Amino acid sequence: MNAPDPAALRASRLKLLLIMLVFAAPIAAAGMLTLTGWQPSGKANGEAVTPERNFANEQLAVTLPDGSAWAWRADQPQLTLVALAGPDCATQCMATLTKMAAARITLNQNASRLRLLYVGAPPAHAAASGMTDYWQLGEDHAGKLAAFRPGMPDSVSALLVESDGTALSLYPAGFDPTGLRKDLQKVIR
Repeated sequence: MNAPDPAALRASRLKLLLIMLVFAAPIAAAGMLTLTGWQPSGKANGEAVTPERNFANEQLAVTLPDGSAWAWRADQPQLTLVALAGPDCATQCMATLTKMAAARITLNQNASRLRLLYVGAPPAHAAASGMTDYWQLGEDHAGKLAAFRPGMPDSVSALLVESDGTALSLYPAGFDPTGLRKDLQKVIR
């Protein structure tokens, strides 16, 4: 039996070390990034609601047209998209509300995982425009959502609320409904 060639043995060991280095390098880099405190940041289109608020825990009452209260804690995992219109919701406001409802439709089979709630005085032609087919209408008589409501006429802002009642994101007046749709597709799967 012949003794192994020392040069071939060194070459095969070097190849094995290189293969191990290829797999270990990303793990080591991730560990270093974590130790330095760096965290990847996903680009959301909405703004974080700070300080964090949980509408169910706050017992924030939104009254529906039949007199019942809106249940912030959903029976099944469902997010709530809350629309808050500024004064005189007209053409631009209605167009944004329509795009928000369309964003729900683009969720396809997951559309049932998003509830649409319009809080405030509905536009004059809400029923004729079909708005009530998509949106549940409600009133915040205590004004606890006033901080999120836009002051500009013919505008609308939105809040995305988790199924436990925690407000996740605020979309202030003038937001891009396409960005909202992208965010919804990320969180509703």
